[in-house]
Amino acid sequence: MDLGIHGNTALVTASSSGIGLGCARSLSLEGANVIICGRDSDRLTRAKESLEAEAKGDILAIQADLTNPGDIQNLLDKTTKEFGQLDHIVTSAGQPIDGPFNSLNVDNWYDAYDTFTMSVVRILQAAHPLLSSSDVGSVVLITATAVKETNPNMAMSSSVRKSLIGLMKVLSFEWAPIRVNAILPGSHDTPLMTKHAQNSVDAGKYTSLPEALLGWADNPLNRIGTPQEIGDVVAFLSSPRAGYVTGTAIPVDGGRMRCT
Repeated sequence: MDLGIHGNTALVTASSSGIGLGCARSLSLEGANVIICGRDSDRLTRAKESLEAEAKGDILAIQADLTNPGDIQNLLDKTTKEFGQLDHIVTSAGQPIDGPFNSLNVDNWYDAYDTFTMSVVRILQAAHPLLSSSDVGSVVLITATAVKETNPNMAMSSSVRKSLIGLMKVLSFEWAPIRVNAILPGSHDTPLMTKHAQNSVDAGKYTSLPEALLGWADNPLNRIGTPQEIGDVVAFLSSPRAGYVTGTAIPVDGGRMRCT
């Protein structure tokens, strides 16, 4: 299926690895010009090279810390200088510090809110004029299934990330016809997930990494997802094929969530 985004320009944040990189790959395979960004320059360079090996659009890599407003403005300035437009934004991030509520201090909460909520607020505010000038403007916020189905020891994921769902819903009204949606990933094959799974092995809960990954997946499909399976849904939501889809949060979790 041709998604009709060839030649569009898409910015994917926190995209030097993991789910962000998977989103960038799916968009680039559809012929979109993709801007990737991250704080680690070496990892960003490797990500750019891996994308360029198969991309059907151009790839621009920019080092940026999205908690820094100056870096955000530099990111958007370089985007417009290179491509002259910005049609789609996909916001991705890693995993906040989690644990039992009583183990988290106030600074942990402020840091998580700044990284996972305010970074999105800042870049969306700065990018709104560019998205408004596009005929196909769209935003996809990557969150987590924890915003709908809370889990023990995940107080931050269940709380801080949920603010993005409220933001998504409000912007779907205030920014229309720019479409704004969210993705709720389950367990996907990322470096962070591998780290968590290996910790489970080291703690004696599982006997091997493959067994641990399968245990973390915990879904009817009986497997862990890939970052590009998130990316493919993101590419669809960014395309005219999803032109009547806005203000919705879509789980991509292999059916893991027990809630409806």
